[in-house]
Amino acid sequence: MRLLLTAGNVNDIVGAGELLKDLPEASYLLADKGYDASWFREGLKRRGIEPCIPFITTRKIKPPYAVNLYKRRHKIENMFSKLKDWRRIATRYDRCAHTFFSSICIACTFLFYLNL
Repeated sequence: MRLLLTAGNVNDIVGAGELLKDLPEASYLLADKGYDASWFREGLKRRGIEPCIPFITTRKIKPPYAVNLYKRRHKIENMFSKLKDWRRIATRYDRCAHTFFSSICIACTFLFYLNL
């Protein structure tokens, strides 16, 4: 697993470009509309990963995606919801990125241990 912390004003797709080279072998990648970029989809396909990313509404050529598979993405959103239950993370008390990131890692470890 690899976690990447970006600035609050950075688009999700910028961080995805950095993580693309380190993705493990998988059949599919579930992501939201923020990751809809042609270069990202092509990078996934070169690695043998089928993107399950809905298209943004302004796209002229709308690529297909598995709607039933995309419905499983609620588990990812549930994880973020549980992570935001930690007040320190939800309100970002920490000014330094390394301290904030450490808090996220501790919370993720705790949630994983409790199997929530």
